[in-house]
Amino acid sequence: MAFESLTEKLQNVFKKLRSKGRLTESDVKSALKEVKMALLEADVSFKVVKQFINSVQEQAVGQDVMNGLNPGQMVIKIVNDELVKLMGSETTEITLKQGNEITVVMMVGLQGAGKTTTAAKIAGKLKAKGRKPLLVACDVYRPAAITQLQVNGEKQGIEVFAMGDKKKPVDIAKAAVEHARGQGMNVVIVDTAGRLHIDEDMMQELIAIREAVHVDQSLLVVDAMTGQDAVNVAETFNEKVGIDGVVLTKLDGDTRGGAALSIKAICGKPIFYVGMGEKLSDLEQFYPDRMASRILGMGDVMSLIEKAQANLDESKAKEMEQKMRKAQFGFDDYLESMNQMKKMGGISSVLGMMPGLGGKMKDLEGMVDEKDLARKEAMIYSMTPAERSNPDLLNPSRKNRIAKGAGVTVAEVNRFVKQFEQTRKMMKQMPGMMKGKKGKLGGFKFPF
Repeated sequence: MAFESLTEKLQNVFKKLRSKGRLTESDVKSALKEVKMALLEADVSFKVVKQFINSVQEQAVGQDVMNGLNPGQMVIKIVNDELVKLMGSETTEITLKQGNEITVVMMVGLQGAGKTTTAAKIAGKLKAKGRKPLLVACDVYRPAAITQLQVNGEKQGIEVFAMGDKKKPVDIAKAAVEHARGQGMNVVIVDTAGRLHIDEDMMQELIAIREAVHVDQSLLVVDAMTGQDAVNVAETFNEKVGIDGVVLTKLDGDTRGGAALSIKAICGKPIFYVGMGEKLSDLEQFYPDRMASRILGMGDVMSLIEKAQANLDESKAKEMEQKMRKAQFGFDDYLESMNQMKKMGGISSVLGMMPGLGGKMKDLEGMVDEKDLARKEAMIYSMTPAERSNPDLLNPSRKNRIAKGAGVTVAEVNRFVKQFEQTRKMMKQMPGMMKGKKGKLGGFKFPF
């Protein structure tokens, strides 16, 4: 995730604070100096960092904290609360009109930020909530934009309204709203054109669309990897066109993530969603409190539970629970557990949401070798159905055939089979690990 380096540095600061029984004012100031440097290195705006540190220091050197039973923990709580406040305190969602009234959402942003894909992602989220969205292709300047939206719309099962690249975007938007009204659709998401840089023509076009179709919500899509440039873009769009909120993309990448901590404080607009990957399902509602928890390395259990509930099949989970209790699960079940983990964003993504592991992602990535998991998958696919369901059939000649089919050595096959058997024995001894109840993280197992 974007904040790995920041999380690691903050955890080191907090570790020092926790180790002290009593805190002096000098201890707090020294710790906050390190926090300040960590935030600046994460590309958080200098102005925002200065205000943040002053606010934390003002509270942290108070008598209640310094004389408390655990002053280190209290300082960490203050930092957490101030981070939440910095990012907006409350979760903001798209305001939708009731019933068949049409809500018009306009997506704006620079080229390359992921606007077209994000429009389809949001449409998918609204469809899942029972809405009837229509995607509108108003980017008539980039040759592939219309096709890209149509492909993504088809994947989401959502209609895309397009009139080619010869019509004016304003006319396309007006026709789209009329089409939606005639078809009983209640959300129109307009994908507007992006430019390589902000120019007056672009702004005028957006203003014209907004006025012609009475846009209810304007969402700016910005690339988290551009750091403070993302904040500058947000300021300019808000000043010239007016925006209601921001969608921050590529927050899963190797980026410092300072934009997430600066946008609300600088331009006063909340972050609605964050893009955590390229798949159409990789869009998360932005929760300031959960993001603060992730940044501080405290995990994000609520998001993990929601991912599990949205992506895991409860009946399959219960079936696998029974097999694991009796140590009867085979390689097909192993494959199923890997597939479930992939639906949730992969093992690294899931572990990153576990409390205490946020700042140790580099260590976790060393432990979780995705390429090794792919090799194991290849070994399973090289087995016969009988071998998958009954691992006891795997004699030396069968293992040799599997190794050739998967392009690995016999030693790797032996190691995998041995590891699998050890896992089966362990699961039999730990019957309480799998819970099928709703709201629990049961139903999937890490496929190690």
